[in-house]
Amino acid sequence: MDRAQKEKVVEELGQIFESSGVVVVAHYAGLTVAEMQDLRARASEAGGAVRVAKNRLAKIALEGKSIEQMGDLLTGMTVLTYSEDPVAAAKVAEDFAKGNDKFEILGGAMSGDILDRAGVTAVSKLPSRDELLATIAGMIGAPASNIAGAIGAPASNIASILSTIEEKAA
Repeated sequence: MDRAQKEKVVEELGQIFESSGVVVVAHYAGLTVAEMQDLRARASEAGGAVRVAKNRLAKIALEGKSIEQMGDLLTGMTVLTYSEDPVAAAKVAEDFAKGNDKFEILGGAMSGDILDRAGVTAVSKLPSRDELLATIAGMIGAPASNIAGAIGAPASNIASILSTIEEKAA
């Protein structure tokens, strides 16, 4: 890899570190190509991505960033799982780690904070952005449907009373 290619990789990694809601660092020694493809597919499905990068280039990309201390995690064969959603990559990494002993989560970063292994686990248990939006929409919609039911109830009651009176008169 020549100098220009390395500079491009450092720039790409810098973008990942700045724009991602969460970045999870893990060791992946011993994973097969099929297992890595499975991890990439899961991450992509969740709106994230997986990146294997040279530790030295990743550390250079971290220089001057609020999560520069994450460079301490970059030793050995590391892989980055990241997503804009602050929870998606952590969920994917935790789920993948449960079924694969060779994938060892070391820690990560979220919104400028460094996470240890327990921090990544805690983040993975949070509801995702889509789940939160669905919950909020449900909460907003419930009072509206109750109001519509309350408004419509008197009219239906009057209609049933009138039909009962009409039946008795006939």
